Amino acid sequence: MTNTIIVIVGLSLLAFIILTGMLARMFRKAGPNEALIVYGFRGPRVIKGHGTIIFPMVENCRELSLELMSFDVAPQQDLYTKQGVAVTVEAVAQIKVRSDQESILTAAEQFLTKTPQQREGLIRLVMEGHLRGIIGQLTVEQIVKEPEMVADRMRGTCADDMSKMGLEVVSFTIKEVRDKNEYITNMGRPDIVRIKRDAEIAAAEAERDTAIRRAVASREAAVAKAAADQERVIAETASLTKQALAQRDLDIQKAQFAEQSRKQQAQADKSYELQTNITQQQVIAEQVKVQQVEKEQQIKVQEAEILRHEKELIATVLKEAEIERQRIETLAGAQRVKLTTEADGTAAAIRAQGEAEAAVIFQKGEAEAKAMNVKAQAYQEYNQAAVVDRLITSLPEVVRAMSEPLSKVDRITVVSTGGDAAGANKITGDMAKMAAQVPALFEALSGMDLRDLMANITSIRPRGNGSAGAVIPVVDAK
Repeated sequence: MTNTIIVIVGLSLLAFIILTGMLARMFRKAGPNEALIVYGFRGPRVIKGHGTIIFPMVENCRELSLELMSFDVAPQQDLYTKQGVAVTVEAVAQIKVRSDQESILTAAEQFLTKTPQQREGLIRLVMEGHLRGIIGQLTVEQIVKEPEMVADRMRGTCADDMSKMGLEVVSFTIKEVRDKNEYITNMGRPDIVRIKRDAEIAAAEAERDTAIRRAVASREAAVAKAAADQERVIAETASLTKQALAQRDLDIQKAQFAEQSRKQQAQADKSYELQTNITQQQVIAEQVKVQQVEKEQQIKVQEAEILRHEKELIATVLKEAEIERQRIETLAGAQRVKLTTEADGTAAAIRAQGEAEAAVIFQKGEAEAKAMNVKAQAYQEYNQAAVVDRLITSLPEVVRAMSEPLSKVDRITVVSTGGDAAGANKITGDMAKMAAQVPALFEALSGMDLRDLMANITSIRPRGNGSAGAVIPVVDAK
């Protein structure tokens, strides 16, 4: 009996342990940073902050993180502002799943099977698209100077799309805005220039005030100094006046003493000067005598020098003139011989050239005369057959000249009214008549009968060398 009880208690304890272990494995807890999505025969449930039992084979669960997701929003392509300036914007976004059950179910429906990288990639695409649209509505100055306004617009614009995905934008912060054309760098230059200008104006005003105060102080110091100088001058003037009076009295006494001394000195000087003048006159008389002797000697020396120089000039000039005369006569004779020789040579050359030209002209005239004689002899031997041959060979040129006006006609319009002499036949007949008139024209111009000329050709007797001989006259029966 005791053994039976022990076995029953052991089995009960074992069953309790097994049941407790099974219940522990079936019980799942959700932490404060996650939500447990339970799905199965009881439908989808959201467990957040507590636990629940998951029945095996009929239910299952998966965790969905409710933690904050932080990622960079930095489009690779440039964003264009309202002004058309291309900028690059880098921002940081914090996104999380909303805490209500409906949003958690919505987020679970869209992101439960995706990895965190895939989920952040989808959210980043949506954020970059909205950021592009917002940047296109703003200027560069607004983006740089009002980043909070850009963040507020971003949160307000993305709220609807994030809500549809069960998410919410916790924060959106712009980290950096830059451009390739240094627009942002140059944007602050006007303010910098204005600040520098204000600073320079303030410095100038401070310097002006300092200069004014310094001038006032200098003026007051100058006034005080002038007053002191004036008092000093007055005192110095009084002192100088007293000194001048004392000096005047002293000078008067000195002048009196000096006058007495000069009178005595003048008397002594007069006596000395008289004696000195007498001695000087004696010395000057002796000097005059010495100078007179020296001048007489100099005159004699100069006269001798003049005579010597005159003789030297006569000898030098006459000799040089004689030499120059002989040289000029020699040159003149050589030039005369040269000119005579050149004249003789030139005359001989001109004579030879004239004789050569005369011989050429004579030979040319003789050749032309011989040619004219041969030509005249040929004309004398020209018989009637040759004349006729020349005339007949010229007839085609006459016919061609007569028909040349027709070659200038561009177009001929023929109006036929019937009959044999109409149409193109009329033109051909007229041309034949014109050609037939050529012999008559020749007879009218030359005065000779073409038939008689043709008949006389048969009476020409050929010579032994095959040329035309003398004409045998034909006696007319008439």
